[in-house]
Amino acid sequence: MTETSKPTVIQGLAAFLSKAHKARHSNLEGVKSDSTRPGSSDYHFHEGAFTYHDTCFGSHDFIGEEIIYKDDKPVWGMNYVGSMLDENVPDIEVVDFLEKSIMQENDGTIPVRGPKEFSENGWGYQVSINGGLDRFTGVERISRNKEIIYKLYLQGGFIQ
Repeated sequence: MTETSKPTVIQGLAAFLSKAHKARHSNLEGVKSDSTRPGSSDYHFHEGAFTYHDTCFGSHDFIGEEIIYKDDKPVWGMNYVGSMLDENVPDIEVVDFLEKSIMQENDGTIPVRGPKEFSENGWGYQVSINGGLDRFTGVERISRNKEIIYKLYLQGGFIQ
């Protein structure tokens, strides 16, 4: 990817990534796809020149990778690893709140997860990202009654 093509890719990529995450977490668009590797959960979303693919292993403790292709060429990726930290909180409750959080409008952070902060009924979502879409690291947390019960580490950037 040349320096002159990066701004165009960034603009198109950011908008597409936001749509892909919302489609993935809303479950309204049927983005779950056939497993590409034994034991994986896979999600696929396509629009225009861009294609999103997410492969995840596990549920309580999990690891995964997202790749975005432009014109069938990989241009961006993100790795993540996360855990549910409180055995007394059902995973489905955490997942439901996470999905609701990611569906919120982005508030100036790069659109690799949800907004910087979101809270509702004693639940809290927070993501802290260092860097830009070209190269970043971050941490996502969910709390209930101010106790952190879920944490996800992420990193990613452009593929050249």
